[in-house]
Amino acid sequence: MSGLQRFTQVDAFADRPFAGNPAAVCLLPAPADPEWMQQVAREMNLAETAFLVRRADGFDLRWFTPAVEVDLCGHATLASAHVLWAEGHLKPAETARFHTRSGVLTASRQGGLIWLDFPATPPEPASPPVELRRGLGESAAIKYVGRTPFDYLVELSSEAEVRSLAPSMSALAGNRAHPGGHAITMLRGELLH
Repeated sequence: MSGLQRFTQVDAFADRPFAGNPAAVCLLPAPADPEWMQQVAREMNLAETAFLVRRADGFDLRWFTPAVEVDLCGHATLASAHVLWAEGHLKPAETARFHTRSGVLTASRQGGLIWLDFPATPPEPASPPVELRRGLGESAAIKYVGRTPFDYLVELSSEAEVRSLAPSMSALAGNRAHPGGHAITMLRGELLH
């Protein structure tokens, strides 16, 4: 891609600067070479860099980590929608439509908040890959492991177990079945499976 490209860094899931989850957003005039986008994401060195290209019925949206292109990223989609409204590419009441490798995603503004509509991908029971088990620690009391096309969902035996978890990020990074990233989340209440 030739010429000067403008990037905006947005702190998603935050109500003040220097908080939340940062993502870079770049609105391109035309599709770009994936290798160039990967190099830009490496240079930005954020969890994700989002690239948008306008089309007749919305925007094409692609997400790149410093290492790989990923199929779905919530905080970079939120950041992209914010940039489109903040810079006047969309009217305040207009819904943002994103065409992605995960299908069409939408974002709308309601009461000062941005609402995202993502695909429902309920987990199916799965065996944890070796890297996931190593990453959580062999002593982690795993009750359930589910897999979606994007993630693993792991239920541990208790809130205390989650709070005391000290994951090995290097072991998790070795998970070739899911190279895009990992999240460790605590759910209150019972997981239905």
